[in-house]
Amino acid sequence: MAGGGFGTGTGGGDFEAKITPLVIISCILASSGGLMFGYDVGISGGVTSMPEFLREFFPTVYKKNSQPGLESNYCKYDNQGLQLFTSSLYLAALVATFVASYTTKSLGRKLTMLMAGIFFLVGTVFNAAAVNLAMLIIGRILLGCGVGFANQAVPLFLSEVAPTRIRGSLNILFQLMCTIGILVANMINYGTSKMSGPNGWRISLGLAAIPALLLTMGSLIVTDTPNSLIARGKMEEGKAILKKIRGVDNVEPEFAEIVEASRAANEVKHPFRNLLKRRNRPQLVIAICMQIFQQLTGINAIMFYAPVLFKTLGFKSDASLYSSAITGAVNVLSTIVSIYFVDRAGRRVLLLEAGVQMFLSQIVITVVLGIKLKDDVNNLGHGLGILVLVFVCSFVASFAWSWGPLGWLIPSEIFALDARSAGQSVAVFFNMLFTFIIAQAFLSMLCHMQFAIFLFFAIWVFAMTLFTLFLIPETKGVPIEEMTERVWKKHWFWKRYMDEVEDNPKAQANA
Repeated sequence: MAGGGFGTGTGGGDFEAKITPLVIISCILASSGGLMFGYDVGISGGVTSMPEFLREFFPTVYKKNSQPGLESNYCKYDNQGLQLFTSSLYLAALVATFVASYTTKSLGRKLTMLMAGIFFLVGTVFNAAAVNLAMLIIGRILLGCGVGFANQAVPLFLSEVAPTRIRGSLNILFQLMCTIGILVANMINYGTSKMSGPNGWRISLGLAAIPALLLTMGSLIVTDTPNSLIARGKMEEGKAILKKIRGVDNVEPEFAEIVEASRAANEVKHPFRNLLKRRNRPQLVIAICMQIFQQLTGINAIMFYAPVLFKTLGFKSDASLYSSAITGAVNVLSTIVSIYFVDRAGRRVLLLEAGVQMFLSQIVITVVLGIKLKDDVNNLGHGLGILVLVFVCSFVASFAWSWGPLGWLIPSEIFALDARSAGQSVAVFFNMLFTFIIAQAFLSMLCHMQFAIFLFFAIWVFAMTLFTLFLIPETKGVPIEEMTERVWKKHWFWKRYMDEVEDNPKAQANA
């Protein structure tokens, strides 16, 4: 989903390294950025279906839901202000990404993560204490700045600290924490919706301070990555940290490669112009398309608005929150499946299998809703309601072991060293842009397209599965600096863009 692992360490070869406790602890602390992001995705959908919240900030939506004669199965939540509450975060994240790109490079990963935590804490205070819509939106914008900074720095931190052989699995740790955040948020929404009194939604929004504090404290505890320190000229400190996190004294080969990579990256004066060179085009096309496709699966629409969606499908308020908690649990478990299979079965197998499963799930949902759920008549019934829930879970599961984590992991593996930082910013930008578009448009699309909204997403799933089949190469087990020789120069289509890269694989860093 929106959040996800991105960026890889410079190393590709099997350098001598132990999986040290320091690495594991650092990665868990840093991954709390994913927890924070996931919590927010899960909490906003639940809060926007709470009557007390709607009565206070969106009275027209509240009226539409509570007054007899105004009910509409598909249009009950169609309100631009309500959608702006959700989507303003992603618009802010989109802008913050480019600022964070600068701070990540010049100030380091550690300090950028600290900034993300502070943005989240202040945003949480604004949201929990909100007395009008303006305070809510300001809070969401501050949370968005936190997302932009965290999405830039945390995955880079993870992949630079991780030993090469577990890089894929640790990169997905960020995505796993996102899914845990969503599940926790769903359970908290279920609890606060049971509370008597008007302030359940304030507790839901205010508890976001816990993952925010974890990231803030974590960023104070961890050390910066060797890559970041060396890139900023702190050679001795970088080398000492490298020895510490690898648990061995012989770090010369990896240290030498990081130094060389930093030198090559520093020689690129215009990183975004460099990104547009012919030899970087395949990676750029795949990175951008994967971000756009990730959102056009419809996953964020389902995760943001799961309680609202299930309520629309005829589940009562409690049941809708309960159902979204089930999808949250499926999301977590399926991401663990991805961690196991990503370095065994490979990236393409997971993407292609999931494409078929997501497509079939959405077609079944479209058919059932098309026949049984009209705008003013709900003939869904208990049995068919459960059937829809089962296929929503099937869809969520297949996404969570494929496009969720791999939509970020694959772009992180394919860019040449000199293009990686700029490539990261562009990928995050497109992810946030399309997350914003879907979040802002989904409830209106649901109102106007009705059941066909699922068909709309199914068509995109079909398109992205064809894209995977023909244009996404397998990157499992390929060292990063050997991508050009072993992947791009041998791909039936992309090899034509590699003409200008010399036979020496390191030329891709200097061309």
